[in-house]
Amino acid sequence: MRDHSMRHRTEIAGTSTDQLMNKGDHGSVNTNKLATSMQEEFNKLRPFSDECSIYRVPKRLLKLNRRAYTPQVVSIGPLHHGKKELQEMEEHKKMYLQDFLKFSEVSLEDFIAFIAEKETRLRNCYAATFEKLSSEKFVKMMLLDCAFVIMVLLRAWYGNNGCRNDRIFGKPWMISDVSRDMCLLENQLPFFILEDLNKLSKIRCPISLKELTFVFLTNRWSSWVPQDNLEKIKFCEAEHFVAFLRICQQPTEQKQQKKIDTLSTPSAMDLHQAGVRFKLGSSKKLLDIKFDADKGTLEIPCLKIVDDTETLFRNVQAFEQCHSDSGFIGNYITMINLVVQASKDTEILARKGITENWLRDNDALLSLLHNLSKENIVDRHDFYFSDVVEHLNKYYSRRRHKWKAALKQKYFDNPWTIISVIAAGILLLLTVIQAVCSIIQVV
Repeated sequence: MRDHSMRHRTEIAGTSTDQLMNKGDHGSVNTNKLATSMQEEFNKLRPFSDECSIYRVPKRLLKLNRRAYTPQVVSIGPLHHGKKELQEMEEHKKMYLQDFLKFSEVSLEDFIAFIAEKETRLRNCYAATFEKLSSEKFVKMMLLDCAFVIMVLLRAWYGNNGCRNDRIFGKPWMISDVSRDMCLLENQLPFFILEDLNKLSKIRCPISLKELTFVFLTNRWSSWVPQDNLEKIKFCEAEHFVAFLRICQQPTEQKQQKKIDTLSTPSAMDLHQAGVRFKLGSSKKLLDIKFDADKGTLEIPCLKIVDDTETLFRNVQAFEQCHSDSGFIGNYITMINLVVQASKDTEILARKGITENWLRDNDALLSLLHNLSKENIVDRHDFYFSDVVEHLNKYYSRRRHKWKAALKQKYFDNPWTIISVIAAGILLLLTVIQAVCSIIQVV
C-alpha cells in the first residue's frame, strides 16, 4: 500500500508538470516581434539634454500650494499651452506679434524659419515631451510667446506710449498678473531664443535683453533684485527669468562649507534673552546674514513680505531643487525658520526693521515661513549658514551671556530704571559711610 501511494503521488506530480510545459508551449512568446516593439519604444525615448532648464514642479511641492506655481492669465511656453482658462490672452499675443513685426525689419516668414531651425534645441530645454505638438504648432506657439514676452519687456522699458487698446498696460492689475505669470517655473522661455529674436528684429535703439529683464524684474520684485548692481549679475548663467531671479540673490561671499551636526538654533526671543542684539543688515541680498560673536550682534538683511512673496520663493526654490546642486535659497528658508519659531520672534525682528510685513498680521507671516520650509531640501554637508549656526549655539551656551543679558534687561532696560539703580546705589553707599562714621565715633 505504501509503494502504491508513493507511485500515485509521483504520477500526479509528473502529469502536472507535463501539462504546465505544454501550456507554456502553446503560449510561447514571439521574441522577435516583442524585441522589435520594445526597440521602437526605446527609439521614442528622449533623454534629458544638458540644455534642459525648464521643469514641471515636483508633485510634493505642488500639493502644498498649487496656485503659487500655476499661471492665472497667460501661458508662456508649452507646459500650459492650450488651457481653456488662458485662451483670452491668445488674441492679445497676436496683437503683440503684429506690433513686433511692425517695429522690426524682419518678415514673418523669416522669423518662422529662424525658430524652425532651433526647434530641436528649444524642445530640449524642457524636461517634458510634447508629442501632441507638431512642428508647425510648436513653432507658431514659440513665435507668439516670444514676441509677447519681448513686447512686454519693451513696453515696460519705454512705456505704453498710447498704443492701441492695450489690455495689459492699460490695466494696472493686468500687468501685475502677467508679470507674476512670467516668473513661474512652468511658464518659461529659454533666454537664448528671446535674445536671438531681439537681435534679429533690429528694432531701432536696441536694448540688450539683460537690461530689459533687469528693469522689468526690478519693477516687479524691487526688494529682491539689487537695483544698483546690474553689472555684477551673471546674466550669461541665467537660462530664463526664474534663473535670473535666483542669481540676483546669489551670495556675495563664497564660504568654505562644512558639515553641520545639528540644524537647530535658539529662537530670536531666546537669543535676545541671551544678549544677542539684532541689527538690520545693509545688504540687499537675503543670504548676507552675519553674526559677530565678539559684539554679540546678529545682522540680517530686510525681508519684505507681500502677497506674492510666497509665489516668488516657491518657484525659485522649485527650480533650485530641479536644476542646481547648490540650494542657497533653500538654505535661507531653513535659516530664517530656525530664528523665527513663534509670533514673539517675528515681533523682535519687526522692531528692528528686519521683517517688513505687508500681510494681515505676524501670524500670517509665521505661517508663510513655516509652509515654505515644508519639503525644503537642505544638505547638512553643504549648509551655507553652518558657521552662523555654530557660533550662535556656542554664544547661547555660555551662561555669562545670559546673566549679563538678564541683568541688563531687568535693571537697565530704560532710563528710569537706570536712574533708580544709581539712586539705590548712592543711598546704599551713603548708608555704609554713615555706619562707618558711627563706628569711628564710638571707638
